[in-house]
Amino acid sequence: MAERLAYIKLQPARVLDASPALGASAELLRLAYPGAEMLWHETDAALAAQAAQSRALNWWRKLRGASVGQVSALPLKPEVDLLWSNMALHASADLPALLGAWQASVAVDGFIMFSCLGPDSFIELRSLYARNGWGRPAPDWWDMHDIGDLVLKAGFADPVMDQERLRLTWASPESLLADLRALGGNLAPTRFPGLRGRAWRQRLLTELDTLRDAEGRLVLTLELVFGHAFKAAPRLTVAAETHVSVDAMRATLRKGRTGG
Repeated sequence: MAERLAYIKLQPARVLDASPALGASAELLRLAYPGAEMLWHETDAALAAQAAQSRALNWWRKLRGASVGQVSALPLKPEVDLLWSNMALHASADLPALLGAWQASVAVDGFIMFSCLGPDSFIELRSLYARNGWGRPAPDWWDMHDIGDLVLKAGFADPVMDQERLRLTWASPESLLADLRALGGNLAPTRFPGLRGRAWRQRLLTELDTLRDAEGRLVLTLELVFGHAFKAAPRLTVAAETHVSVDAMRATLRKGRTGG
């Protein structure tokens, strides 16, 4: 995702890394925009502590305010020019509300960039769970086109969406399961509500062993969805009675002075 920043001409002065503990993008963003103010945001206190530790900076960067973190609900003020979210969107329980909060956090003419898991991720696990009557191994993640529609409804403009599939392999069921847990575990609302036990875990490992390909490697498919969009100035509609906020009027006037 960081490679795509080279195609965007805007040089943001303020960058917000949303859910940095999962995205691990701090260094890439600093390299892309060395002069920008770097902000980060986590809603979970445990993840915020992890993000703060991973973003430990040397003393002169701290004095420059190069990394400012916050644990709270979005939107954040002041507005940012780039809101970045790497591999976290799929964990949101209310995607429309989250995108609305993003829209309120981004300045006019700023942009968002994000990546997340798509609905074809771990399709091999879905059939494995289904034939054993274990329910769903993962939530029903949003399709790329549906996310693009939600981005538009949230008030962003010109969304660009694409996706790619990766084929991941492991040598053993134990290593595969460890990596799945590192990704966050099963967030499906219909997952088994209790603890499965050791016998079930051993059966799971046995079932995972059936996913081997012709070369003897365990295989899972991962679908990655990428997107970016810009925040355009609000449009003033004419009606019999029109209500326009002061902030909307100011944004429109500023854009008019700059010739946008």
